[in-house]
Amino acid sequence: MAHAHHTMDVESLSSSEGKAKAQLAMMTAPVVKDEWVRGDPGPFGLLCFGMTTCMLMFITTEWTTKGFLPTVFCYAMFYGGLGQFVAGVLELIKGNTFGGTAFASYGAFWMGWFLLEYLTWTDKALYAGVQSGKSLWCGLWAVLTFGFFIVTCRKNGCLMTIFSTLVITFALLSGGVWDPRCEQAAGYFGFFCGSSAIYAAFVFLYKIELGISLPGVRPVAYI
Repeated sequence: MAHAHHTMDVESLSSSEGKAKAQLAMMTAPVVKDEWVRGDPGPFGLLCFGMTTCMLMFITTEWTTKGFLPTVFCYAMFYGGLGQFVAGVLELIKGNTFGGTAFASYGAFWMGWFLLEYLTWTDKALYAGVQSGKSLWCGLWAVLTFGFFIVTCRKNGCLMTIFSTLVITFALLSGGVWDPRCEQAAGYFGFFCGSSAIYAAFVFLYKIELGISLPGVRPVAYI
């Protein structure tokens, strides 16, 4: 009986110690918040940007006529604009300040571009098309994009490629207001930029879903 009583005391003590250790572990463990956004909106946002950019560049490079512009209007509003803006909001909710700011900015850009071009297309007298203003507008977006590019120097090669070529595209579009050849050159750089965004979207998607690391995904720290 004494042996049995001693065994029960040991078991009771072990159980108490186990519970105490478990409670201590729960108290000291870092609190993990349940994120409202569980997936990564990055690939979606990149596709919204890349696909719409490439579609517009079909016209800028003169690979097709401006008769294709109404199709670009529709995608600029809903895919490049609204879709990318939603991706930006989701990135901000996840805590990704850079991704959220960039996606929301370019999403709003595409929606604004759609409205401006649509009004110009339907009523040419409504918008006089002041060349200096349009040139400054594209130049301002080049400056904004360069600011984003600086951040990508601590991100990865894919994002560096997208934003660096986008800076060149906006700069050429600014000059293209005065010279059609410059605008056509902007089309080629813009198409490469959009294609780079599509590539980056699948690079990140494959890494998330398949665990495959393709060129350009490795983190960099140039500054």
